[in-house]
Amino acid sequence: MRYRSEIEEENRKIRRLRFLADLIASLLARPETSILEAHGLIQYIRKEALQMFPGKEAAFDMIYHRRFRRIIEERLQRHWPMWN
Repeated sequence: MRYRSEIEEENRKIRRLRFLADLIASLLARPETSILEAHGLIQYIRKEALQMFPGKEAAFDMIYHRRFRRIIEERLQRHWPMWN
């Protein structure tokens, strides 16, 4: 039984992280979110992710940080074409 509850807890953490990542991604894509606010949002979710999954900094950076950076870059290119 203990093994099953550990798997359920892991799945719950994964669902929560996905939810937070999708929420942060939608906030980052909004034009009214400043770059400073975007940085704060990314730092917030990174902290949350590492509390749920300690020692997984590289995985977070590879998966989520790249996703968030891409969203910000696309937004900047849309609003300031000379950004590129």
